[in-house]
Amino acid sequence: MKIKSLLAKPFANIIYTRVRRDIQSAVSDQKEILQSLLKVGSNTQFGKDHGLASVKTYDEYRQAVPIRDYEQFKPYIEQVKQGKHNILWKGLPIYFAKTSGTTSGVKYIPISKESIDNHINTARNALLCYIAETGNNRFTDGKMIFLSGSPELERIGGVPTGRLSGIVNHHIPKYLRTNQLPSYETNCIEDWETKLDAIVGETMGQDMRLISGIPPWVQMYFDRLTELSGKKIKDLFPQFSVLVHGGVNFEPYKAKLFDSIGKPIDTIETFPASEGFIAFQDSQQQEGLLLNTNSGIFFEFIPASEIHLPNPRRLSLDQVQKGENYALIINNNAGLWGYAIGDMVRFVSTDPYRLVVTGRTKHFISAFGEHVIGEEVEFSLLKAAEESGVRIIEFTVAPHISQDNGRSFHQWFVEFEEAPSDLTSFIAKVDNNLRGKNIYYDDLITGNILKPLQILPLRKNAFIDYMKSVGKLGGQNKVPRLSNDRSIADALQSYIIPSYT
Repeated sequence: MKIKSLLAKPFANIIYTRVRRDIQSAVSDQKEILQSLLKVGSNTQFGKDHGLASVKTYDEYRQAVPIRDYEQFKPYIEQVKQGKHNILWKGLPIYFAKTSGTTSGVKYIPISKESIDNHINTARNALLCYIAETGNNRFTDGKMIFLSGSPELERIGGVPTGRLSGIVNHHIPKYLRTNQLPSYETNCIEDWETKLDAIVGETMGQDMRLISGIPPWVQMYFDRLTELSGKKIKDLFPQFSVLVHGGVNFEPYKAKLFDSIGKPIDTIETFPASEGFIAFQDSQQQEGLLLNTNSGIFFEFIPASEIHLPNPRRLSLDQVQKGENYALIINNNAGLWGYAIGDMVRFVSTDPYRLVVTGRTKHFISAFGEHVIGEEVEFSLLKAAEESGVRIIEFTVAPHISQDNGRSFHQWFVEFEEAPSDLTSFIAKVDNNLRGKNIYYDDLITGNILKPLQILPLRKNAFIDYMKSVGKLGGQNKVPRLSNDRSIADALQSYIIPSYT
């Protein structure tokens, strides 16, 4: 056993004990975090605009600070980008995490000297909790790959700016630098396919033991390795034992990833965002991700049914209920206040507070009043796929609104590894599953307002080619599961397998 793996176990036990302690004090830690945020925030421009100096309780805070998305928050961000100090947090942020928006275009999310630890230490804690629980510390002696954005940073208003994964790359501990792949130079390559080829070249033949990245891009990496070698990943990397993933629901990708590897392996799920590292999988035995309740973020939750109301209820952690969907709101020590990050979550446990991500607040279909969310379409498709022995590569769903007297319907664009032998039967299964998950959708089908859904199989690599065509191949970019409009659906028409048009 080498020195790194030898030292990893006692360190893992220390961190694991600390995480278990934080579980017991989650609610009180949240209250303390709010007070500490208010103490610093009261001396900022935002704090003065909202009277934070006189706010003492959470009820008063809700009255003082409204919920905002990025577009509404943007005027404050613009002042920080101009180099102005003490706008949202003391001084200037040490980084801007640059991320893609929808209506807002590029978003610039501040990361402060205080908040950077949330990003770095939570990733560390996820790995150490895994070691403490499973005893598998062997991966620390081998090579690890983190599929990330470029670590090259530009300056905006004097603040270093880049993708979150590229920023985090600068903070990988020195003792792991010799384990890390790909090289800095390869990580700086912007074009994803060129970068992927370089990563394959650097890692082929190496002792890879841990691989981390967004599932669809990890799959591309595996596919390229197999194309060149003709081997399963387990034969290329015999000691590969841990896959770290996040960013999208793992289940649609799990079967194909494990098939590419050639065996099931341990996985660690994380929930990082530019706004903060929200949660991580602390146990291989329990469902859900442990909410990061003692890491500089004060969380609020809005019931899913109230997201679009002018004055929705705002709940603190001690008010949430198991099984309910909530929009996630954060307040953090980088100066985000009442900030809607756009994710929806559902608690699978409140002792401890563990959750699953159920979709994006802006990714839904409610063209006919059904309000179908990501979790529902993923469940409906994957259950049918499992029952039919079918593997899904990628998919997205959009409404198809009839322009004549016919009924409208949901149109699903699905890339199968191999299309079902009986597509009609498969469609019926998916439709019935969705009706069972969403009563509003069921009512619309029962009332003959909507027709049952339609599935259009797409050719191989359709989504990769689509993402390439819109300049979003690789990095942290993901295909939206749901759209309330036809922009993606219309672009995918040319990728439909001709026999299904």
